[in-house]
Amino acid sequence: MLSLVISMFVFSLSMSISPGPVNLTILTSSMNYGTKSTLAFISGATIGFTGLLASVCFGLYQLIVAYPVLLDLITLFGTALLLWIGFNILRTKGTTISTQNSDRIQIPTFMQGVLMQWLNPKAWIAAVAGTGLFSIAQIDHALGIFVFIYFVVCYLSLLLWGIAGEKLANFLNRGNRARIFNVVMGSILILISVEMCWSYFFHSASI
Repeated sequence: MLSLVISMFVFSLSMSISPGPVNLTILTSSMNYGTKSTLAFISGATIGFTGLLASVCFGLYQLIVAYPVLLDLITLFGTALLLWIGFNILRTKGTTISTQNSDRIQIPTFMQGVLMQWLNPKAWIAAVAGTGLFSIAQIDHALGIFVFIYFVVCYLSLLLWGIAGEKLANFLNRGNRARIFNVVMGSILILISVEMCWSYFFHSASI
């Protein structure tokens, strides 16, 4: 039992802490607006992924296998959403951490966090891979334990990205550093989104 829990923890941590669209969005938002203002997005992203994982674990995977076009549509819509977020990051001025009401319209919201996970190809890969890996465990409620562990690890991992972003502000909010950072992060997010979409359809076409 202990070895299974450790395996679930390591898998969850490796997928949650590694750079991806959600992590980059949190990093940039926290750098510009602070961790506290980004908590809603962090919570939405965590709950959104946990809901996705639970759905895959307890039946959605069979539906995807039966109708693979659903994953195609998710990838297309997800790429469009990530491109939109990347563009917003790219054009953010980012001169200082801002708490002014006039700037809060650009802070990613709770619902954007939920939606971003459900349309994030990386999140679907993690959910499907984790389900396949731990569904064969000969332990009662193994998938339920996996969902709980992933929720805790995911939230803490995303929170660390938020804290890191706010700490970066002390260095970046001088001169044009913050603006350059936003351009770089927005561009990276756009490139990651396009690459994930291209890899998905290219891989599918080659099978």
